[in-house]
Order: sequence, then C-alpha cells, then structure tokens
Amino acid sequence: MRVLITGAHGRVGEGLKMHLGDAHELTYLDRTDHPDHDTHVADVNDYEAIRPAFDGQDAVVHLAAYPSTDGSWDQVRESNLIGTHNVLEAAADAGVGQFVFASSIHAAGMYEEDHAPELYELEFDLTVTHEDPERPDSYYGASKAFGEDWGRYYVECRDAPEGFYAIRIASIREPPYDNPYGDAEKGVERGDWERGSDEYETQVKRLKGTWLSQRDWAQLVESCLDDGLEFGVFFATSENERGWYDIEHAKDVLGYEPRDRAEAWTEPPEELVEHVDANRER
Repeated sequence: MRVLITGAHGRVGEGLKMHLGDAHELTYLDRTDHPDHDTHVADVNDYEAIRPAFDGQDAVVHLAAYPSTDGSWDQVRESNLIGTHNVLEAAADAGVGQFVFASSIHAAGMYEEDHAPELYELEFDLTVTHEDPERPDSYYGASKAFGEDWGRYYVECRDAPEGFYAIRIASIREPPYDNPYGDAEKGVERGDWERGSDEYETQVKRLKGTWLSQRDWAQLVESCLDDGLEFGVFFATSENERGWYDIEHAKDVLGYEPRDRAEAWTEPPEELVEHVDANRER
C-alpha cells in the first residue's frame, strides 16, 4: 500500500517510519526536508503546494499540526483547521481511500482536568469512551474535535475518502524517553525536579496512564490501513492499568493488540538515566 504521511518528521511520525516502512511504500510530506528521507516539502496551509503529493496514494496518515495545548487561536487555526481541511480536500480530490487522522485525548481533555491528580491512582474509577461527549481542554483540543467532525462530513457527504479513522493519541515519546518514566526524567533533565520527588512520581503515574509506545502506535495505524470501516473514533494508549481512556473499542473493531504495558516498568531504564545525567552535567 502507498501511504502518504503528513508532518512526517515530527515525534509521532518517527514510530511509523521505524515500524511501517517494511510493509508499505511510505511517502513523506513536511514543512522541512530530511537528510535521510525524500520529502515533498510544503506547508499544509498551502493547498496548491501539497496537492501533487496525494496522487497515486492509497492512504493518508495526517499528523501535521500545531502539536501543543499552549497554542493560540492563530497558531491552531493555520495548521490544525485550515491545514486539516486542505489535506482532506486533497485526499478526496486524488481519490485516496483511507484516511488516518492523528486526533488527541485533548479532544476529551476536560475529563482529566476535572479529576487530576487523583485520576492517576490505580484505584480511581473512570473510563472515558468514544461514545462520551467531546470535551476539549484548549484550542488544540477543540481543533482535534473539529478534525474528527470534518472527517465524518467528508466520508458521509463527499464519499471520499472511503474510510476515516480518528486516533485520539495519548502520550507518544521519542527514544530514549519512549517508556513510562520519560516525562519524569525529562523534568530531571531540565532541572524542574529531582528523582523521587512528589513531582517526579506524579509524572510517572500520569504517563503510566497515557503512554502509547511507538510500536503500539504503529500497530494501531496498521490496523486502520487493513480495515474497511467508514468512520470511527478510537482512543490510543498501550495496555496501561492506570489508563482512563478506553482502548477496548480499538481492540474489538480494529483488532488492536498492544504489546507494551506501562505497569511492567518499575524504574526508568538505565540508558535513559545515563542519558539524562549526562545532559544535566553540560
């Protein structure tokens, strides 16, 4: 299958390059070039510039976006609203069959805002499913909810793409931070807190609920590419005992089988600690 990845050279795109490249013919679209990957260089805000990249593609994985909840209206509007519309329009015009949209748990982020930090404890009882109302926590979260609705419009009213999969990504981290201690160790690296502090432990507990490993993320995308669903919204984490976002829907509908489990980690990996300590000394 020929698969176009927008925003391919960011953190979320790296897992797809590592784990999907052997099974599919990947094409990359990004605002910047890459020394190791041929790239169609264009901004998703510019429809005419991106449109040629969609010809001959079987699927699109749309990652390009302003990536953070701190985004202003202007930042989110350009990349996440106009950009998502342009990518959907280009996919429809080119007759692309499958569309995988990198949505976010922040489309339902107020459930966490209401209950944190108690939510991060194992005994806290909350499960948010795809059937619960959207509750964005930011311009960013609202833009992801918009993208989901925009995708439904295209498949139901425009008849293209044929299938739209909104994956509400939780927390993907790049190596060596791709483990449940990644955020806590980043804070140590920045000098925000020390290992073993209350702040450190809170970050560990949260990421043990939201962690999505790079290989589980790639497997979930692979499941979408192999599916024939018209439209679906799916939360995406690894197999986490502390998780409050439902992944049973993705298992039942897509056959998602996460390989990683956050609670299997009881301490940060040695290579991560060495990496962080080396950077602190600089």
